Amino acid sequence: MSGALKEVRNRIQSVKSTEQITKAMKMVSAAKLRRSQDAITQMRPYSRKLQAILSNIISNTDVEAGGALTAERPIENVLLIVITSDRGLCGGYNANLIKLAKQTIAEKYAVQAQKGKVAIWNMGKKGWESLSKMGYNTNDRFKDIYLHLSFEQVKIASQAAMDAYAQQQFDVVEIVYSEFKNAAQQQFHVERFLPIAKLKAQAGVAKADFIFEPNKEALIAELMPKILNTQLYKAVLDGSASEHGARMTAMDKASENAKEILKALKISYNRARQAAITTELTEIVSGAAALNG
Repeated sequence: MSGALKEVRNRIQSVKSTEQITKAMKMVSAAKLRRSQDAITQMRPYSRKLQAILSNIISNTDVEAGGALTAERPIENVLLIVITSDRGLCGGYNANLIKLAKQTIAEKYAVQAQKGKVAIWNMGKKGWESLSKMGYNTNDRFKDIYLHLSFEQVKIASQAAMDAYAQQQFDVVEIVYSEFKNAAQQQFHVERFLPIAKLKAQAGVAKADFIFEPNKEALIAELMPKILNTQLYKAVLDGSASEHGARMTAMDKASENAKEILKALKISYNRARQAAITTELTEIVSGAAALNG
């Protein structure tokens, strides 16, 4: 019986240690989440407005004015920019993003995938590790972007994607990322990056007539790269906030589960100890009765 008691005591100590770790990780994620949430809250309205302005301008101008980044071509080569996290222990966050990337390839680009013409640029180690093991054509150039996250680092990745599209290495570029809603909720999206999407004409809505200064070509050439850089940076910030929110929620649930396990283990330990005491008392009483007899 002493062996059983020792085993339960060891399990209780192990669960207590795990609970301490999960509580500490929850506190760290909560602190990081606050900073990431402030960053994406400030960036999101600015980025969305810029994207709407660019789409509106492109929709009301000819293709030549937009340059190579607005040219739509038959889709032969596909690039997916998949934004995951560097670390695990954040629930189903990374698994859902990887699942969405695979689903997008299977549903939209199955023909291109069979020809080996679907490339994946990973931002975050977890996505790169998983998709590489699955046999996808992955690129690890930007997988460590979260180690030194800044607008300049994201700008390098964005410019590389724009250059590759302009040189017709890819015919479409899409971003797979998670949009931060709150600490317990994220929405997973596939967003078109290139070519720049045009707004659909609406019945009864007059077409905007813009006055360009100095001229249309110079204005679009100046705005387009900056707005695309901001779009990708917004997606990366969304991913960062989503990761910390998912990890905080996962660690909170893990701590609650640890408390439930501890409660059950303590009950088991008390029962085993009581049984051991009862056995010892029975043996003592039986021995005393035998001596008196």
